[in-house]
Amino acid sequence: MPPEQRRVYDLFVLNIALQLFDAVATYQGLRVGVREGNPILVAAFTTLGVVPALLLFKAKACGFLFLLNRHHRSRIVAPTLSFLAGVYCLMSLVPWLARFLTLFVDSV
Repeated sequence: MPPEQRRVYDLFVLNIALQLFDAVATYQGLRVGVREGNPILVAAFTTLGVVPALLLFKAKACGFLFLLNRHHRSRIVAPTLSFLAGVYCLMSLVPWLARFLTLFVDSV
């Protein structure tokens, strides 16, 4: 696999992992009483239920990632995947890890 294609693939896998983390962290966070910050997702929870809404939103996000990965030759795909990974790290990974760490420390 050429290096640029490998880079796109690695970013794709990272983004899929971040989506999975976000889904599980959101579900577990809701179970322990943490409120969801995304008003669109909150509305979907009310309409569809938590699990169906999470599955729908994450399927959409992963579908978009699959489309990006299919066009790995495009010059904008690697920067887009990098940007998305950064956004999910800042808006999901770091806040959820901080929140779960706080819950863990408070329980000790």
